[in-house]
Amino acid sequence: MILKSFQLKNINIDKNKLILFYGVNEGLKKEEISKLTIKEKKENISRYEEKELIENSENFLDSIFSKSLFEDKKIIIINQASDKVLNLINAIIEKDISDISIILNANSLEKKSKLRTFFEKNKETICTAFYADTTSSLLIYAQNFLLKINIKLSQENLNLIVNKCNGDRGILKNELEKIRSYVLGGKNITHEKIIKLINLIEDYSVAELVDNCLAKNVKKTLTILNENNFSKEDSIVIVKTFLFKLKKLLKLVKEYSLNKNISETIQNAKPPIFWKDKEIIRQQIVQWNPKKLNEAIIDLVELELQIKKNYENAIFTTSNFIISCSKSKTNNSF
Repeated sequence: MILKSFQLKNINIDKNKLILFYGVNEGLKKEEISKLTIKEKKENISRYEEKELIENSENFLDSIFSKSLFEDKKIIIINQASDKVLNLINAIIEKDISDISIILNANSLEKKSKLRTFFEKNKETICTAFYADTTSSLLIYAQNFLLKINIKLSQENLNLIVNKCNGDRGILKNELEKIRSYVLGGKNITHEKIIKLINLIEDYSVAELVDNCLAKNVKKTLTILNENNFSKEDSIVIVKTFLFKLKKLLKLVKEYSLNKNISETIQNAKPPIFWKDKEIIRQQIVQWNPKKLNEAIIDLVELELQIKKNYENAIFTTSNFIISCSKSKTNNSF
């Protein structure tokens, strides 16, 4: 059953046992998952990546069927879900286990996706698409956030914060929380302080690093890595920026594969590409094809897992990924 985003308030996690959220808007998906699970005890919520469940599917199902994991109501959240997880879902459904609710968090799913089709057509399941936020929707989100905590910012500063977040609601929320914490400490917020709080200068370096890596400008990529003293905390920003730009590039490359006209692809891009970014985007398009971009997205998800498991070596792992990506051969053949 398909639900629109404005209908999500009607979901009852106790009655709606199987829920699929898919799409590019990670920040909004996480927000809605948090709303569904906020009243639950932390010990009743289990989070998995699809890959680890697939690799240990027998143990996972045995644990469920024996109820060794589920002495009480349990909520299972499966991230990076794809068609591969459908067999597991069907196996659980067949056993009719009533005390388990499952929330699947997937990236973009095509119409022919078996997972998407199953959740859309089944009356007992919930399926909702999460599309990218627009600049307008993010501005409204920021204004509402600040209104609730009685903080006033100029339109210039609001635009600065929103534009910095690359369309990612999750990043925007983090930046607004920084400002909230600063103001609640009894300090006055200024334009200069906002720039420092949201690490604007450093993030420009991150965007430049990712752009040159995707354009296969190896020399420039190495120069940026060497000249910036990136920390392990920056590695998360790099990964999120990388993922955001990869997904945008994937849309452009798919379009180029159809029209074979780079200028037309860039001109018709939504949201529009700024004039200063057009040349490097052009370089990126000719370097990639959809297959290689999808592989890079999967590799990036794996990188994020590695960072979380070994945070002390985060920047080393991230740097190795960037260098390898910038040097890899991914010529645009369709």
